[in-house]
Amino acid sequence: MPSPSATLAGAPAARHAAFEDLLALLTGTLLAALGLVLFQQSGLVTGGTVGLSLLLHYATPVPLPIALLLVNAPFYALACLRMGREFTLKTLLAVSLMSLFAWLLPQGLAIARIDPVLAAVLGGLLCGVAILVLFRHRASLGGLNVLALYLQERSGLSAGKVQMALDAAIVLGGGLLVADGPRVLASVAAVVVLNLVLAVNHRPGRYFAG
Repeated sequence: MPSPSATLAGAPAARHAAFEDLLALLTGTLLAALGLVLFQQSGLVTGGTVGLSLLLHYATPVPLPIALLLVNAPFYALACLRMGREFTLKTLLAVSLMSLFAWLLPQGLAIARIDPVLAAVLGGLLCGVAILVLFRHRASLGGLNVLALYLQERSGLSAGKVQMALDAAIVLGGGLLVADGPRVLASVAAVVVLNLVLAVNHRPGRYFAG
């Protein structure tokens, strides 16, 4: 997954108004929560802290909205040091909103059946678009990419390779938990779709704020 720093480095100088930022946070987190519900309903896992939250939810009685808050908590201090106060505060708000929507959506949306492959594609697309919206407004859904950047600075390890290894470990952990080959493959597909959305759309010069 492209890192927030790459996004911020390529961001235009023009700044969004506070109302635009708020609307983007609401839109992005609602889309991400819907994708997350699809993953949850199908027993799938994705990468990053969202994937870790799903693993915690599957392995323990912790509800998914609480798992999202718990898993992301350790990364805020690091994000503040690495990305700045504005980015950290918006990310904290985004994760809180996503947790709220992940709790509210199942109360108003009942999914009787969904094929895991379809859930992987739809969930990956929704989460990818959500992250794209948030990145363009200097926010994120939390993430291991900040840790990957920190390790790159401290040890010289490639942030991209560290991120890939972490995502692979999370999906593998999900595979061990569910012990279901087709769902593991669907989880891999979800990660691929999500990252494909970002890779195609998240490039400097393709977005201009106004």
